[in-house]
Amino acid sequence: MGRMGMGGMGCERGVKGAKNVVVFFTLVFVISASTILALEPFRIDIVEEGSGWPVPLVELRTTHSVRFVSDNAGVIAFDLPELMHRETWFDIEGHGYGVAKDGFGYSGVRLTPQPGKTAVVKVKRQLPGKRLGRLTGGGLFAESQRCGLHSSWREQGILGCDTIQITQHNNQLYWAWGDTTVAKYPLGLFHMIGATTPLKPLTSFEPPVALRYNYFGATPDEPKVIARMPGEGPTWISGFASLPDAEGNNRLVATYEKIKGFLTPYETGLCLWHEEKKQFEQLKVLWKKDGGTDKPPLAPDGHPARWKDGAGKEWILFGDPFPRLQCEASFEAWQNPDSWQRLEAQKSVPAADGSAQIEPHRGSIAWNAYRQQWVAVFTQYIGTPSFLGEIWYAEAEQPIGPWTNAVKVVTHNKYTFYNPHLHQDFTEEGSPILLFEGTYTKEFSGTQEATPRYNYNQILYRIDLDEQAFKFK
Repeated sequence: MGRMGMGGMGCERGVKGAKNVVVFFTLVFVISASTILALEPFRIDIVEEGSGWPVPLVELRTTHSVRFVSDNAGVIAFDLPELMHRETWFDIEGHGYGVAKDGFGYSGVRLTPQPGKTAVVKVKRQLPGKRLGRLTGGGLFAESQRCGLHSSWREQGILGCDTIQITQHNNQLYWAWGDTTVAKYPLGLFHMIGATTPLKPLTSFEPPVALRYNYFGATPDEPKVIARMPGEGPTWISGFASLPDAEGNNRLVATYEKIKGFLTPYETGLCLWHEEKKQFEQLKVLWKKDGGTDKPPLAPDGHPARWKDGAGKEWILFGDPFPRLQCEASFEAWQNPDSWQRLEAQKSVPAADGSAQIEPHRGSIAWNAYRQQWVAVFTQYIGTPSFLGEIWYAEAEQPIGPWTNAVKVVTHNKYTFYNPHLHQDFTEEGSPILLFEGTYTKEFSGTQEATPRYNYNQILYRIDLDEQAFKFK
């Protein structure tokens, strides 16, 4: 019985010992796993060959299809534990930036990721357009912040913005965007949001860009819709302009569309900004689909441009990209359809090298003091390699044309970049730097997989008009 008791105690000690061993190794495993999970990311800096500028929107993809996309600072925070300390191949997709193909036709780079270390990948720019970065959305510096950089940047609560409208009004820039993506639900904001910035919102025209907006809303991080017009479906506005009235007051105006289904307008009209309420209100209905005509009439929409004719009379031109309507640059003329004059917009532009006629989709024009010409940027309709993602530059002596010397400046590989808008006034008069933004989206591209963070957002590009590509004979 004593032996049995002693033996039982020995067994008990053995069980406790075994349990302690199990607990010890479990702790070791947990600590080891936590250490692996807590590894610092491997930082990859994507820079342009030659200039050394960071390049946003460059995608690296592993052989097992994990994607990484550089942020506004050109940074990728690589964190795959299965590939740390292992030589790894990355395919590169840079939408106009890239590296030479190898003997098997692959375009990429080999790196050996190591926690806390940094590698630099140089990519060559293939066209005149220099990508400066994303202007809207969330996580502009998300990759950098994971590497301890750009920690002072604060998010503004918006994840996606479609199609910019912008104008100077009362010594500020007024911005408006279409359908807007937010975090709390798949259905976002569908009656335009808006914001203001100073007239010169950027202090540098090199990447990375970090533009902050003063959104209209209850708080800076909760923008409100600013163009809710009566009726079902989203409201879109365009033809954004600030015009003087007979008393000398500046009136912020726009043309609205009410949308049903997929991109189908059923009503158009004019709307006016209410300065106290900080929103647009309906002024006049121009057309309803049930009124006997299937298509809306000519209206002051698109991206307007101001122009003085030979007699010194000031007009405002509306088009997308080229003018198709003009009226006197006053609030009274803008709201009176009888004062509108129809213009014939040019259907295509000859390429500067004589190789093709380029059919515009949408875009904008502006007077450029450096070139002493009117200049335009527009999306090519049915381009290659993207259906609506190839951006061209053109110029003319007069805003109504003829437009010539089309030069391809930006490309997007099987991705859409539509509704580009010139920011001529961001730079000083006479500067050779020309800035424009547009909407980057997978819509109409045939691409099923959206680019994380960048999809459905505004991206800013720069071209330098003193470069060889714009020295025409």
